[in-house]
Amino acid sequence: MNPEEFKIQVLPLKHKLFRLSIRILGSHEEAQDSVQDAMIKLWTRRDELKNYSSIEAFAMTVTKNICLDRIRSKAFQTERLTDRQVSTYGHDPGDLLERADFNGFVRKIINGLPDQQKEIMHMRDIEGLEYDQIAKVMELNINAVRVNLSRARKKVRDAILKIQGYELARN
Repeated sequence: MNPEEFKIQVLPLKHKLFRLSIRILGSHEEAQDSVQDAMIKLWTRRDELKNYSSIEAFAMTVTKNICLDRIRSKAFQTERLTDRQVSTYGHDPGDLLERADFNGFVRKIINGLPDQQKEIMHMRDIEGLEYDQIAKVMELNINAVRVNLSRARKKVRDAILKIQGYELARN
């Protein structure tokens, strides 16, 4: 693969790779470093990329493995993601606070999922990857991906319904 083809086929993936990295690592800086490492690895293996049916799936696998290696290393220290500051101009502050609480609650539920379910849910619902691509990245069969995604969604749904039921019972 020549440099021009690399720019066209691989460089546009950096945003997806970053979102995957930040989801796994939870740190903006660590995610940037991981994507940079993945891009370097992809560049050094650019002549082999034509052998893969999906360059995107291969890039996601490389990035996932780099992130997991970072987590395993002793130097890795997690940083908490902070909620983005939302402008209150033109919005009811009570609604914004309620939405922020709900988003934090959902984030907490998702972070409590097993790692495999969390990654699959992110790749499918956030990144929009197809089941076969997720299966390649996660090194699972498609049925295992579907089952894990279904279980993850059910856990999130049940937790939301439980808290909503509690809120309705309180009122």
